[in-house]
Amino acid sequence: MTETTPQRRKKILVVSAHPEPRSLNASLTAFAVEHLRGAGHEVRVSDLHAMKWKATVDADDFPDHCADQRLDVLAAHERATPAGRLSPDIAAEQEKVRWSDAVILQFPMWWFSVPAILKGWFDRVFTYGFAHGPAVPPPYSEGALAGRRALVSVTIGARQSGFSDRGIHGRLADVLHPVQHGLFWFTGMAPLEPFALYGANGLPEERFEAAKREYALRLDGLFTDEPVPFRSLVGGDYDHDMRLLPDVEAPGTSSLDLHVRPGGR
Repeated sequence: MTETTPQRRKKILVVSAHPEPRSLNASLTAFAVEHLRGAGHEVRVSDLHAMKWKATVDADDFPDHCADQRLDVLAAHERATPAGRLSPDIAAEQEKVRWSDAVILQFPMWWFSVPAILKGWFDRVFTYGFAHGPAVPPPYSEGALAGRRALVSVTIGARQSGFSDRGIHGRLADVLHPVQHGLFWFTGMAPLEPFALYGANGLPEERFEAAKREYALRLDGLFTDEPVPFRSLVGGDYDHDMRLLPDVEAPGTSSLDLHVRPGGR
């Protein structure tokens, strides 16, 4: 492994979501941290289960909220975020995201989505006024968190063929669209193609070793690989109702691929 020069030293946040510290996901998290640090990068880890992360948004997120008042979450975010009056655990995670040049999410796919604890990290950390809102650039563009790379590393029990274009589960790109497009690109982060480890239940040691070699290549390309070329809301492809203009070149008629520029242009 070639050590990164000081000029290329980057700051990377790894968010891990698995309850078992001896799990495959924990092993992948440890591997990523070791590999990135070995390349000269600075790495922080948010192990959500080890942190006992609270997954639900509620009034406790807002220390100034009066118990006898109706909780309007969006309005509470808008007041508390710029005032620095969110609960300390949220503020700490927002500081990590601000600090980072890249965010890696490590999780098992459960019921075609992220585990509840990771969804709760999204819900509580990406507040209005921090990750989106009127005081920041528009979504699906160079948004509030622009300049950061984002990588999903997901373990999947099913076989890869089931997540193909004719697979019964749907394409992996479509299943992960809410994260890749709806979280990362909505907030301005540049999502890379996900790293997926299929057949993860009872993975043989030799397959894990091969997966680590493949993952190492993806980690090495964290800041050089081309991100998914999602269309920008401000790039002239959409109308004022956020609908793709009828004369915009796009494959198909209704697929989520409509929102990816053909040829990566």
